[in-house]
Amino acid sequence: MRPRQRAPRDPSRSLAGGAHDETEPMTISTKDLFFNLDRSGPIPMYYQIAKRMREAIESGDLPSGGRIENELKIAEQLGISRPTIRRAIQELVDQGLVVRRRGIGTQVVRGRLARNFEISSLYDDLKLKDQAPTTKVLLHEEVVPLADVLTTLTLPAGTTVLHLRRLRYAEGIPFAILEDFLPPEFLDIPGDALEKHGLYQLMRARGTTLRVARQSVGARVSTKEEAKHFGQKPSMPVLTMFRTVFDQSGRPVDYGAHAYRADLYSFDMTLVEK
Repeated sequence: MRPRQRAPRDPSRSLAGGAHDETEPMTISTKDLFFNLDRSGPIPMYYQIAKRMREAIESGDLPSGGRIENELKIAEQLGISRPTIRRAIQELVDQGLVVRRRGIGTQVVRGRLARNFEISSLYDDLKLKDQAPTTKVLLHEEVVPLADVLTTLTLPAGTTVLHLRRLRYAEGIPFAILEDFLPPEFLDIPGDALEKHGLYQLMRARGTTLRVARQSVGARVSTKEEAKHFGQKPSMPVLTMFRTVFDQSGRPVDYGAHAYRADLYSFDMTLVEK
């Protein structure tokens, strides 16, 4: 019996799998950061608090991956209103220095993940930046996809391809859902290998040279399943990227539809006048 067809849509429209098994992050006390706040000067209190916390994150005093005490506890320690603390933490969220995770609280990250426009594996990019990438394989199956996927991959009707969906973490924080369709010669890529290596690394190990990529970048609100995996509230913004990669012979060898947390991820590009 032929597998049910799947559309080349945005990742995680029909996500499988549950939450990632992670060690409970360490809770960090921030009390010592605020012993001499200027409570009568012209500089807003939220700004002073955000500045102290930002400097502590950048110096490593508030280490990456640690969980910051909740807003109410900080407010009680300092004798400052909770909205002031919330605004200070939101400043750090906007700067990509901390994230709010459902069921965990506010967690420190190194900063917004920026990626250049080039043919590279996200896994390898993160590894080069010492951001401890890990992967959870949500879906690994052989499937006959819809016609437009086969057309993109220039494959005959009825061809079985490898369909992948992966949840990517940086320093234990989930931020990307990667969905890919690969031609039949990659059907035997094992799922456990994808948890240890980047997809492009595995493809190159088979003698494939990734030469050209065509991609488009956009944005939309997250689906319920994406929000669940990212630990966010529903309808938060995500960045999207659709990419077709071609090998040295000009043949398409990967079609990808990826979604990224907009508060943690950005694309960098350099524009050159012709």
